[in-house]
Amino acid sequence: MGLKDRRPTTIEEYINYKIKYNNWDRWGKEDQLGTLNHIGQEGIKYANSLVKEGQTVSCSNPIATPKVLSDSKRNPRPADHVMTVGPLSSGDYVGVSYHGFVNTHIDALCHIFTNSVEEGGRLYNNRDPSLVTDLGALTNSVDNWKNGIVTRGVLYDIPQLRNEDYVSLDQPVEGWELEDWVNTVGITPKSGDAVLIRSGADVFWKSNPDFEFSFPPNTPGNAPSIIEYLYDTNAAILGWDLQEAGNMAYDYSARIPIHEVVIPHMGLPLLDNANFEELSNICRKYNRYEFLLVIAPLVVNGGTGSPVNPIAIF
Repeated sequence: MGLKDRRPTTIEEYINYKIKYNNWDRWGKEDQLGTLNHIGQEGIKYANSLVKEGQTVSCSNPIATPKVLSDSKRNPRPADHVMTVGPLSSGDYVGVSYHGFVNTHIDALCHIFTNSVEEGGRLYNNRDPSLVTDLGALTNSVDNWKNGIVTRGVLYDIPQLRNEDYVSLDQPVEGWELEDWVNTVGITPKSGDAVLIRSGADVFWKSNPDFEFSFPPNTPGNAPSIIEYLYDTNAAILGWDLQEAGNMAYDYSARIPIHEVVIPHMGLPLLDNANFEELSNICRKYNRYEFLLVIAPLVVNGGTGSPVNPIAIF
């Protein structure tokens, strides 16, 4: 396979991922947690033991109102933020279409369906997509995670590994680089980890102000071989600042090829559009890349995900 041979995933291997890394029925037919089942009580206790300095770090971008991001291609549905002021108080209204490539959010397991005729367009755990209705999802929805996600976070700082400012467009993040990174910083992957991959999104956009975004995403990012690493290490959740890469070795016949495997087949939640710049600085400051991570999705009954502000605690 690509991870072991240190080469990009072939189309045939990618198609086989949907079978080889399928977790349907792994935790029972009624399961709503997917790979969050990898987070056990001992793992949470260990993650809490990493709190030594008493410092917290947000891993979120600001909600993308037109003032925050006016680029209509990256932010086609800007968030609303309307103020009411006076005479003796103030308040505001916030409305956000958070899926996409700008707002920090978590994807629930009802967000992506399997996508081939043979697969039948199913949800995680072989559920019928008709259970996702106009009034909300009746299964695999984000409110199943209302107790929060608390686990060990590990930052995989790929620009630092490569001694670059950001991941280049012609060299997406591969699964063996995740192995190289933990070996470099002396971390052993644990079942239930939050794998947080920094590609250097902020630096990329600041360095390329005239770059025109298009969908499927044409930005730098991650290649499908990271799926092998996530499965082999029993990762609970994947977080990233840039998503699938726009320039990969093969045409995988998928709009967003990593999403289309890890959500409906593996049952692995995604933390999209995170911001790891300050986290990277703090990790370098303390010379450690593991920490307690807390994610608290909004309790949206039947929701396909939620905006979140992930907090890393040192």
